[in-house]
Amino acid sequence: MNLEVLLFLLLVFSTAQAFQYTELAQYVDAHQEQYVESLREWVAIESDSSNVQRRADLHRMMEAAAQKLRLLGGTVELVDIGEQELPDGTTLALPKVVTAQFGSAQDKRTVCVYGHVDVQPAKLADGWATDPYNLTDINGNLYGRGASDNKAPVLAWIHAVEAYQALSMELPVNVKFVIEGMEETGSNGLDAMILAQRDTFFSDVDYIIISDCGWLSRRPALTYGTRGNCYFFAEVEGPKQDLHSGVYGGTVIEPMTDLVGILDTLISPSGKILVPGIREAVAPLSDEEWKMYQDIQFDMENYKNKIGVNQLMYNNKVDLLAHMWRYPTVSIHGIEGAFSDSGTKTVIPAKVTAKFSIRQVPNMDPAMVKKQVTDYLHSVFAKRKSPNKLKVTMVIGAKPWLADTQHPLYEAGKAAVKRVFDMDPDLIREGGTIPIARTFRDVTGKSIIMMPIGGFDDGLHSQNEKMSRYNYIEGTKYFIAYLHEVSHIKKTSV
Repeated sequence: MNLEVLLFLLLVFSTAQAFQYTELAQYVDAHQEQYVESLREWVAIESDSSNVQRRADLHRMMEAAAQKLRLLGGTVELVDIGEQELPDGTTLALPKVVTAQFGSAQDKRTVCVYGHVDVQPAKLADGWATDPYNLTDINGNLYGRGASDNKAPVLAWIHAVEAYQALSMELPVNVKFVIEGMEETGSNGLDAMILAQRDTFFSDVDYIIISDCGWLSRRPALTYGTRGNCYFFAEVEGPKQDLHSGVYGGTVIEPMTDLVGILDTLISPSGKILVPGIREAVAPLSDEEWKMYQDIQFDMENYKNKIGVNQLMYNNKVDLLAHMWRYPTVSIHGIEGAFSDSGTKTVIPAKVTAKFSIRQVPNMDPAMVKKQVTDYLHSVFAKRKSPNKLKVTMVIGAKPWLADTQHPLYEAGKAAVKRVFDMDPDLIREGGTIPIARTFRDVTGKSIIMMPIGGFDDGLHSQNEKMSRYNYIEGTKYFIAYLHEVSHIKKTSV
């Protein structure tokens, strides 16, 4: 074979490869109305995992997801993960976890896509402009509960697989799915399921992909870290029953006064955590990380306007992003037992319980944080010399998750973003907690990447949640491109 023929064949091959992506992208564009209709059908299912009265809808949602995967020819299983015990002692079946597999070629990489199809509660009366369970297209935005969190991203991954199949193109990697229905209430039963299937379903998985998060701006993003969370109850108990403040006020040491007093010692007005040992455990901010934050596209004025405040805790981008993502914070969420209805009530509550949390970051350990907070609050309480009783309980202890942005998974992500969006992605962290990421890493030992397609203004968990049509459709192309890019990772990478 002479050199001219060889060069011609190489040109034809490279052109064919480029054309394949173009053809896939054109297929997605041609089928976007079908994709929107699929999302409409899923949003119409009120899969609220917090409402046991909607459990039948949740089961129906899991079956709908399984059926969509079956229609693509996947090996699909609905995995029983047991029962949920309710406060009254009765039990209720948990929604089954959907697993699926497409391809099992030993010479290919295997990726596992995680997603969830349960949603937060939503009612029109909560302040929605449209029916939350009737997907509504307004100016290119698809409004509906669960549209962004997490039904559209799950569908986008399924449509990515379907596009390859529809054009008779071989999937560049083996693809597995794990889709659950209890993420919004703590992923009941999922940890045990992952552990049980570690040496079976997950044994040949190379990488795990999570698309349950969002961009920071209009620039696409890859997420490489999430904060953990330690959630506490601090209960102060005094008299045997509630008392009339006119009759008993001034004669008893009130539990509410004690509780507010100790809460005030958790954090300073400037945001400094006052519990000894917390700040000292935090990994220092490196020069490289500072530079990464400096380069991120982030509009502080837009951020302020979005949340409706005129002043933030920090006045520069790097400090704000760092405290949003990689430093711990204390948040006080509420007080149970206190009078909170409209109107007036002159009562001295006999028992009040504060609910607060401390977001976890590397190198904090929830077990140590539990001891530090408990010991500190008891020492502060003792100084008050109150006859009331204090009880501190940690009810959640979720660890943070952090990935290596130099891993080939992230290089593949950057290449896919460049191909589809013609720009480089921001590398960001999430201030919230996605416990399943840490569970996957600790149990399976697999590398993980978070690839969001949700917009920065999607309103997750809020009124008028939406997914933009642009993000949904271009996100599908992005996932298609990523499957291609990740197939080029050498087998020596883990």
